[in-house]
Amino acid sequence: MWYAFIDAQQRLARAMVGGVRSGSESGLGLQAGWLAPEQAADAFSCWLLRSTCAFGQTPPFDIRSIAGNGSRVTVDESVVASLALGALLRFKRNPPAPCADEKLPVLLCAPLAGHHSVMLRETVETLLEERDVFVTDWADARDVPPEAGPLSLDDYVRAIESFVGTVRAFGSPVHVVAICQASVAALGAAALLAEDGAAPIASVSLLGGPIDTRLNPTVTDRFASSHTLEWFHDNAIDIVPPPYRGAGRLVYPGFIQQAALFAAHPERRLRLEADYWSRWLAGDMSGAQRALRSANDYAAVLDMAECYFLDMLRVVFHEHLLPRDRWSVAGREVRIAALRDTPLCTIEGDSDEITGAGQTHCAHALCDASPLRAARQLTIEQCNHYDLFIGPRWRDAVHPALREFWSEVEHAAPEVRRPRRAAKGSVNRRSA
Repeated sequence: MWYAFIDAQQRLARAMVGGVRSGSESGLGLQAGWLAPEQAADAFSCWLLRSTCAFGQTPPFDIRSIAGNGSRVTVDESVVASLALGALLRFKRNPPAPCADEKLPVLLCAPLAGHHSVMLRETVETLLEERDVFVTDWADARDVPPEAGPLSLDDYVRAIESFVGTVRAFGSPVHVVAICQASVAALGAAALLAEDGAAPIASVSLLGGPIDTRLNPTVTDRFASSHTLEWFHDNAIDIVPPPYRGAGRLVYPGFIQQAALFAAHPERRLRLEADYWSRWLAGDMSGAQRALRSANDYAAVLDMAECYFLDMLRVVFHEHLLPRDRWSVAGREVRIAALRDTPLCTIEGDSDEITGAGQTHCAHALCDASPLRAARQLTIEQCNHYDLFIGPRWRDAVHPALREFWSEVEHAAPEVRRPRRAAKGSVNRRSA
């Protein structure tokens, strides 16, 4: 297979730019400052690493402060839980004065569909304007030793269950927000928790999630369903080579995903690159810094474990187990109807080329909702898949809708209205 050969080419690309003083080997480029027009070599190095999928390390979130209520609020980032398949990051606001109307935190379930969670940097920054945010930061499968297990879809569902419990240990319920493929795992985890009566969730919000891909299937859906799991195993799976910790693990490699993403959405990659280069050439270094970070975040891809990749194809695109009420996680039946009293918000884009119309909204019917529970179903105009969580449509339409929904939930349920302080040392930190 190609993994060892491609990895050698990526290492060569990193070696070519290793001496560049901007630190572009890490794929960050402008993190420590910005590139002056005369630093053309640095700018080219950043582009080379993005184009060859050759980042030596993942760009960090690096969110130090955000604007909120007319002032700057500093932000502390920490790892509050760690599992073999990923970590739970906490972004804590530090307002200059205590807020009388403290908001419940958000657990942002990042999709495991090729990108690192840092692609959601703008999403996190927007949410931090008024709430603390927890983010699932899934590990690159190439860095997870084979003895850690297969990293199946079941494992990710149970990880979200665990992470909800971790957030709960800080003293408050949490609004769960899941994006794209994470909607399947998050909805399953929420249903299992509701069935067990454990770790109450304040609300669940699904953005562009493929809950039932039989509805208005997209090109992506049709491709996934028209090829057998054996075909994907033979044509999309490779073996992680040494010296990575995951050497010997079967994965769907990041470099294949990058090629697939570019083929499916060439306009997005070209738009990000054009924005960066046009600002850089025009001498708009502040704008170029923001554009470069966005381009680097989008280009930071990871390997997915074969087991998870094939599980998603089978459960979501081939057998449609979730909408058929036939899905089991580690021997536990997932009953979505258990969420009938849990506030639910679903948001779709009318131009979503990845998740077809109705595929996310159908979750309301599956939950057999109580007429007394808060619910919202929105379709955003002139909105594609990425617009649901990044860019102007996210900031001007999606996020305001979520804020309104959360406010409704918090005012309707006094018991979840305000976070409580966790007892010192109450958070359970697990190591990989």
